[in-house]
Amino acid sequence: MSATRAPAQASSLAAGFNNFHRINPKSDRFRVKSFHHVEFWCSDATSTARSFSWALGMPLVAKSDLSTGNLTHASYVLRSGDLSFVFTAPYSPSIAAAEHLEPSSTASIPSFDRDSCLAFVASHGLEVRAIALEVEDAKVAFNTSVVHGAKPTASPVLLHNRVIFAEVLLFGDVMLRYISYNDPFHASNPNPSYWFLPNFEPVEDLSSHASLNYRIRGLDHAVCNVPELAQAVNYVKEFTGFHEFAEFTAEDVGTNESGLNQIILANNDETVLMPLCEPVFGTKRKSQIQTFLEHNEGAGIQHVALGSEDIFRTLKEMRQRSKVGGFEFMPSPPPTYYKNLKNRAGDVLTDEQIQQCEELGILVDRDDQGTLLQIFTKPVGDRPTMFVEIIQRIGCKVKDEEGKVYQKGGCGGFGKGNISELFKSVEEYEKQTLDLKKVADPTLL
Repeated sequence: MSATRAPAQASSLAAGFNNFHRINPKSDRFRVKSFHHVEFWCSDATSTARSFSWALGMPLVAKSDLSTGNLTHASYVLRSGDLSFVFTAPYSPSIAAAEHLEPSSTASIPSFDRDSCLAFVASHGLEVRAIALEVEDAKVAFNTSVVHGAKPTASPVLLHNRVIFAEVLLFGDVMLRYISYNDPFHASNPNPSYWFLPNFEPVEDLSSHASLNYRIRGLDHAVCNVPELAQAVNYVKEFTGFHEFAEFTAEDVGTNESGLNQIILANNDETVLMPLCEPVFGTKRKSQIQTFLEHNEGAGIQHVALGSEDIFRTLKEMRQRSKVGGFEFMPSPPPTYYKNLKNRAGDVLTDEQIQQCEELGILVDRDDQGTLLQIFTKPVGDRPTMFVEIIQRIGCKVKDEEGKVYQKGGCGGFGKGNISELFKSVEEYEKQTLDLKKVADPTLL
């Protein structure tokens, strides 16, 4: 696909940062509590789960595999704070057949299908299959979604008389999964069969990196890349009732080199944040969103943003493992980025923290309410597609009706200033590098 087939322009739906006025109409069509988990489909769940565990400091805490009686798929759960990752891969159907069982009769995840999993991995590589939300009633969420245009993919099923599980299509091959519990104390039960899904058993093995803890505490947001922003946003808004939390166009977060358009959707409580991005064309460089869509063979989850309670501790741990089986990070911005940081965030960060930001490559941005610290890994698989963002939000503390202090969703924004400043710094750095090359090689003049 050509990166210059049409002039760069804003989405017909996105008004841009300066023209957007944030309003929360409390328009959810069903009660949404929070993100519940993220499921990845892969060809080898064991190795992939252990790789993520080591890289992110997320212990392997639950399993559903041959050892638990699951002859259909292997699924392993990593958990840190409120964040749960699930890695799933298929077994041979001949295993179940040898026991005179239907191929899916032992599956602990009702929507799992071996052929779909194999096709998914062949098309997308290592990618997110499902974003799961905990809702008040998964059956109500499913039925309401379908009535308002969502494509059903897994009808509601009651598991062990205590969990309702259902799915609808989000976009591409990614599902939006609904989970609800009839036990109000399910989250406090240490058995994963209660706090996660039935037929998952605890893992109590020191080799699972159970002692790891890099201070990651939850899923802040999941970024979705789509070919056409307006179509995707209208579809999701229509069946969920989610409202627009923020908007960015190429003019907001791009340069004359590249750019993207983005709209962020949120639930009533703004605990579920879902940015959707589309590419722009006609720029000097191909949009990173277009590169993703080509390598992913369509729409998909570009990255998951993981919230840290201490990003300095998290990054020190992760960077120690970058060259020994962990995740590598995108190049840090040049020193010019950090020279201006004291002016931009000196009232929030100490001189020592600013120095740590530079040493660790952490980007800093802010909005009118709070401050955002963030950093991005390189793609975590073979393809230049899915990666991980680590963030920490500072400020925006408020009290609810019961007096409980919590942080408002999206505190500090979504890196608008970071992206613009980083793009400018990188371009300036590249120009300086090219000038040095010209001095060394007069043929470039």
